[in-house]
Amino acid sequence: MAVTLKDVAERAGVSRSAVSRTFTPGASVSARTREKVERAARDLGYAPNALASSLTTGRTKLIGLIVNNFHNPLILEVFDLFTRGLQDRGLRPLVVNLSAATDPAGTVRMLRQYSVDGVIVASSTLPPSFSASFREAGIPVVHAFGRHSPAPDVHVAGIDNIVCGRMAADALVRRGHRRVGFLGGPERASSTQDRAAGFLEALKAHPGISVSVSYATDYTFDAGRTEMQRLLSGTPAEAYFCGDDLLAIGALSAIREAGLQVPGDIGLIGLNDMEMARWQNIGLTTIRQPVAQIIEAAIDLVVKTIETPDCPIESRLFPCDVIDRQTLRPPL
Repeated sequence: MAVTLKDVAERAGVSRSAVSRTFTPGASVSARTREKVERAARDLGYAPNALASSLTTGRTKLIGLIVNNFHNPLILEVFDLFTRGLQDRGLRPLVVNLSAATDPAGTVRMLRQYSVDGVIVASSTLPPSFSASFREAGIPVVHAFGRHSPAPDVHVAGIDNIVCGRMAADALVRRGHRRVGFLGGPERASSTQDRAAGFLEALKAHPGISVSVSYATDYTFDAGRTEMQRLLSGTPAEAYFCGDDLLAIGALSAIREAGLQVPGDIGLIGLNDMEMARWQNIGLTTIRQPVAQIIEAAIDLVVKTIETPDCPIESRLFPCDVIDRQTLRPPL
């Protein structure tokens, strides 16, 4: 049978309330009593019941982790870093899969039922209004990989996608391309909109370069492949900025299947630097997003907001780098 608080109290020769206080953060208990209780707990193999503890502290230590694109392999890295990072802080992730949903009302109700201490929305496609719904419901929230704005409604940890679009445009210009294209994810996604805006804005300074814009139906390999097949049926550009590595890898597959060379016939640059981009048979030139730093910042912000609910809203942005591999020719 499981060891109970009563068993520990009897072993230590103290009251049950003394055992409870020993395992309640911030509760008053003498050093001598704490030592006796902790020794008895070790001897018996006792671990305090986290759910019972939440009734005393008013904190469940549950953090709702909302993700909406499990089809993208990058999410596995995000999930791994988030869950380990939360657990290292003594918190417990409650994962919510919103792959087919955009309305936050039902998710707010569900997370309230679990009495989560806070929420992290880990998505580059959900709009800022989605995260704001949790703040309006009184739930501490952080939008990881969220859209940057000068005055965000909630804490944001991520990158400036407009700047990334400019970086991609500059990379193609420096390689001498005169016909370039943007191959984005879903047009409704804020990340797609911002990456396209930065790309097109930067190319306005180069009137001799022609630009095309197209969108895939999703941030997936199949969607990127399908859209590139459509583009190849016409007159494709010399090089494309694909708004995500997975789109770029799908496009790479379609180009090679058509008997064309990358980067000889068509160049590609992606965004994220997911593990697959580094594989030898892919070697994708891409813009690296500092995923680990973003996740660390998101966890720090949600903890800060739980502890200080009226703390000022922050937007923590991290710089990105172009990683040169095999899918773009060298700069001129």
